[in-house]
This record gives sequence, C-alpha cells and structure tokens, in this order.
Amino acid sequence: VFLLFFTTHEELQTLDVDDAFFSTPEDIAARALKPQGGVNFIRTFKKQVEDQAVNLPPNLDELVKSADYVQSPDHQVWQYFYNLKGSREYRFPGGIFQWARYRRNSTGLNETEKIFSESLNKHENTLTLATLRIFNNQLGQPHFHFNANEMGYVISGCGQAGVITSSGATSSFNIGIGDVIFFPVGTQHYLKSICDEDLLLILAYSTGDQLETLRMNDYFHATADHILAQIFFKEQDEFKKFPRSKK
Repeated sequence: VFLLFFTTHEELQTLDVDDAFFSTPEDIAARALKPQGGVNFIRTFKKQVEDQAVNLPPNLDELVKSADYVQSPDHQVWQYFYNLKGSREYRFPGGIFQWARYRRNSTGLNETEKIFSESLNKHENTLTLATLRIFNNQLGQPHFHFNANEMGYVISGCGQAGVITSSGATSSFNIGIGDVIFFPVGTQHYLKSICDEDLLLILAYSTGDQLETLRMNDYFHATADHILAQIFFKEQDEFKKFPRSKK
C-alpha cells in the first residue's frame, strides 16, 4: 500500500504505458519497436476494458514467468530514496517528528541525507515529507508555515485539528484513520490527540526549500512583556508565568 502526494492543485494528468501504446498508430509502433512479426504482431495487442493502472489480470501467474528487480547503485538511488522510518527522531513536548527535507546547513547529515536533501532543492515544486506522532492526549501546538501548504493523512489514532484564520475565526474538527487534512500556507493550525492511543500522521509540505515555521510559543515569547501588557491589558509581571520551552 502506497500513500501518494502530487505537487499540483490542478486536475492530475497521467498517461499510462498502455494508453500511450494504443494511441500510437500500428505502423508507427511497429517501426519504432521492431518486433518479430512487425505490424501483424502489434495488432495482436487488445485494449482491456478495465484500466490496467489499477486492475491486475486475473491470470497474472500464467502471464508472468519471472520478475527480476535489480537494486541500482547507492549513489543513483539516494537522490530518489530516503529511509524516513529509520531517520533521526526530533522530539518535542507531546510527540515525535521525523522528516525527509532540504536543509541549507548540511552539517551533521550522513551521505544519504545530503544527496537526498540536495536533490529535493534542485527540482521545482517538490515536497518535504514527514511523519508526526502526537502522544495520547497531547498537543501539537499552534503554528504556521511561511513557505508551504501542508497536507496530512491519518494513519492511526484519533484527534482534533484546528485552523485559525487571519480574520480570527477558528474551525475545529475531529480526525481519524484515513482522513486527509489541508492547511493553506500562512494559516495557523494545531493538532491534538483525543484518544488513548497515539495520533500518527504522514505530512507533506509543498516546498523543496527549507521549511519555515513559526510556533505560538516562539512568537509569544519574542514579543516584549511590556508590549504584551498593552495588548492584553494585564500586568507586565503576569507574562513571566509563561515558561520558555527548550529548543
């Protein structure tokens, strides 16, 4: 089972091998592929009623006698492949974050990570992919991204998502296994687990650049106490009650 993300908001345009083949005139296909039997062999191919991109032949064992997939050399593979499950864990109060991303500062990255990171940045309209685990009854605090839309898919657990728009309106909704969520760029949002098991999601960000994120505790603490006192009509000393989280 694969979960796929595509970097387009337009209707996805796809051309499968069989569609391309049957769209090619018989004589052109025969001259291009040069099979034994020429055009007469090409004419033995019949287009199936069902789309073969999603339906395998019922007699597949009779048709395929041997299948051999050879692993390419590592230096060729690493620009396309990344072991996300086996990658470094970034822990935060309430959960764990793992991601396949571009990093401007490659210090500390192994050779695989460097090649994959650079590959993401070389291509336009690519994706940063991540897994987010929020422990049971914990919170992924409010934040927003400056340079990416975010889309997520719930693998396990149940939770609540919240979106805070620039107008101050808040939309919250429950999420469970199989649900897809979408947060437009610049939209503050949060996630929390609301059941006894961890909430686990796969997240995709529409950027091949380094993801830029601002979290609520960061911008709140970056604002001077005397400014907060004026905004919220509270004594300046009151804002010392907010603990500063560790990086």
